Amino acid sequence: MKYLAEYRDPEVARKIIAEIHRVTTKPWVVMEVCGGQTHAIVRSGIDQLLPKEITLVHGPGCPVCVTPLETIDQAIAIAASPGVIFCSFGDMLRVPGSSRDLLTARSAGADVRIVYSPLEALQLARENPDRQVVFLAIGFETTAPGNAMAIIQAEREGLANFSELVCQVLVPPALRALLASPANRVQGYLAAGHVCTITGLEEYREIASNYKVPIVATGLEANDILEGLLMLVEMLESGRCEVLNQYSRSVRPEGNLPARAAVDKVFGVADQKWRGIGELPGSGLRIRREYQKFDAARRFAVESLKVSEPAECISGLILQGLKKPDECGAFGRRCTPESPLGATMVSSEGACAAYFRYKPLN
Repeated sequence: MKYLAEYRDPEVARKIIAEIHRVTTKPWVVMEVCGGQTHAIVRSGIDQLLPKEITLVHGPGCPVCVTPLETIDQAIAIAASPGVIFCSFGDMLRVPGSSRDLLTARSAGADVRIVYSPLEALQLARENPDRQVVFLAIGFETTAPGNAMAIIQAEREGLANFSELVCQVLVPPALRALLASPANRVQGYLAAGHVCTITGLEEYREIASNYKVPIVATGLEANDILEGLLMLVEMLESGRCEVLNQYSRSVRPEGNLPARAAVDKVFGVADQKWRGIGELPGSGLRIRREYQKFDAARRFAVESLKVSEPAECISGLILQGLKKPDECGAFGRRCTPESPLGATMVSSEGACAAYFRYKPLN
């Protein structure tokens, strides 16, 4: 496929689906890592069109979903501090913390603002020199370069009233943890092409080699995913464990080198807690010592805050591909987008939200 229209062409989709049926002879469990892929699959009915031998399970690739309760509670505590303008992407405002969310904090008087880029938060810091402006910097490798550049720019301009509450997570360590688990049942992965646009493919090759698992980097269009599934099934059927690049129109093997350099300058690798999963070694980013003055958790002394996960929510099992949303007893009943138990129900990329919208209970 060479042209954008082809990625939305139903005739192309039919041909790919037919080929997947032709080459599939054995049962396979495949995980799409990215929450955007999950929504595309469920919205387009891809899971209903595949051979019965292929089981799709949903991975931990929704950054909103894996942001731990501690970070949400830290954000609420900072937002409630006097003189603070707290900035966040809109999909974080309704993610439940241990007792409330950022939207509730805003209704109680906190100055919580929706922004579409950390650059907007920088501009607010310029315009409000007498107030502290804090940006909630969450995401996978895709958002890390922009968040790093915001700190670099704040340093250049001497913006002492700007800081970031950081919860940057890394995909490859999560894949290693899933593959090393005794409960793992995944035999092949669809990697998030937009993440690989930043990171490149080398680390995925190491995973494929060490764990004997094929991986395909794909885009988010339905036909991207279908083509990636075909490439993956062909490898599974032939016993090959390689990394292939379906999303070659965007992903280069080396990734985006200037973006990676910015991230390495500002952030260092650290252990990171994932909501519903627990702490994964080397799976997060922390602000380096040279830039610690821009670390909001340190500035507002909320680093030590600890909370427990709600027992009823099984989002951790869903994010590990061990359960599907409609296997949860609370799904669509005690857990809905209006009253979510976990982030997977309220996030725009959450698997539970996708099932609730496109696969409601009868």
